[in-house]
Amino acid sequence: MKGLIQRVSQASIVVNEETVGEIGNGILLLLGVEKDDNPEKAGRLLDKVLRYRIFPDENDRMNRSLTDTGGGLLIVSQFTLVADTRKGLRPSFSSGASPEQGNALYDKFVEEARQRHRPVACGRFGADMKVSLLNDGPVTFLLET
Repeated sequence: MKGLIQRVSQASIVVNEETVGEIGNGILLLLGVEKDDNPEKAGRLLDKVLRYRIFPDENDRMNRSLTDTGGGLLIVSQFTLVADTRKGLRPSFSSGASPEQGNALYDKFVEEARQRHRPVACGRFGADMKVSLLNDGPVTFLLET
């Protein structure tokens, strides 16, 4: 499972001209699910997302987590994140989960995130989404389980 986190001042998702999720300060998470992923890996990644120290403390050092700051979490399914780009000029998605497996793990991830943190918003799995964000820093990290 891969998660690309971005520290944001604000972020939103629009589907069919309707805003389906938005946050202020917090983390935008692009979430990619691979074939060998499972609920245990999803839980470990969520723990890392919530506790990863990317927010400034009183000395302006990245020493605070999303849990510490109480910021928002916006979760976006992103199957292209698991693409193999090492060879050629076209990405391979052979390591990606099937749509059924990906949707089930994405839903489980969102459900657990909502149990452990507030506020949490999300996009729609498999939808054509327009994601807007104001990256703060910029601060962006790829987390993997």
